[in-house]
Amino acid sequence: MNRRLFCRTLIAGGVTLALPARGRAAEAGSAADGVAAVDTHAHVFTRALTLTGDRRYAPDYDASIADYRAMLDRNGMARGVLIQPSFLGTDNGYMVSALRSAPERLRGIAVLDPGAETATLRDLAGAGVVGLRLNLIGRPDPDFTSPVWRAHLARVADFGWQIEVQAEARRLARLLPPLVETGVPVVVDHFGRIAPALGIADPGFADLLGFGRGGRVWVKLSGAYRIGSGEAGRQTALEAAERLRGAFGARRLLWGSDWPHTQFETQASPAEARRDLDVWVPDPVERRIVLAETPAALFRFDR
Repeated sequence: MNRRLFCRTLIAGGVTLALPARGRAAEAGSAADGVAAVDTHAHVFTRALTLTGDRRYAPDYDASIADYRAMLDRNGMARGVLIQPSFLGTDNGYMVSALRSAPERLRGIAVLDPGAETATLRDLAGAGVVGLRLNLIGRPDPDFTSPVWRAHLARVADFGWQIEVQAEARRLARLLPPLVETGVPVVVDHFGRIAPALGIADPGFADLLGFGRGGRVWVKLSGAYRIGSGEAGRQTALEAAERLRGAFGARRLLWGSDWPHTQFETQASPAEARRDLDVWVPDPVERRIVLAETPAALFRFDR
């Protein structure tokens, strides 16, 4: 795998974080930026782990905990959020071991069956998990009105967790309202997964923009290669980011590297993803909000 893992180091505004030593270039970046940057979307796994039988993808390389922490350092990230990859199903053990290796620095978003016991959620919360992910690509819409889902979402709310959704933009108008109604924060992954063939003309993207008025939905500026390739994809991401800033404001946008860029490993890098944010959010004050202030609160780094 081609892992291009470089960039700058950032530290907390007003509070210096105790992070590993990183070298002169990184130190210069931290002094200049003065923020505790958070990469809100990455994954860890190894080929030794058991994969789910209904997976859509199987990696042929390792994205180990050590690799991940080194990537954060090289890309100037003070903090990170790990997302349980779909091909590991509900076995969150490897992600949890990563969280326990750096509890002040890392948070996690787990995947669970809706019938999971409350004790399981409690154990995950103790390890640094702050939410659950619904990766619905290639899967049917859940019946959020069923008793098992209603009980599950009520527990999520009781824990103060969030729900992260990865689904095609065309489905968001159906999926998001019942989640928003529970009162939990709802995070939409990867620009809302706009259809590459449609770009910002995707009607589902217009639906997503409509949720900007409610104050309970956040959107990740991440995985731009998942909404289009080449120059057309870059233009879609730029136009989408502009409209998302207008609809949601900087305080409900997030950034993530999407490392190790599963299925796009040779086409992306964390450093490139970080540079893209400067283009998508050109104002440095807004960029600080997206990169540091909003994720610090949403992922409970400030607790």
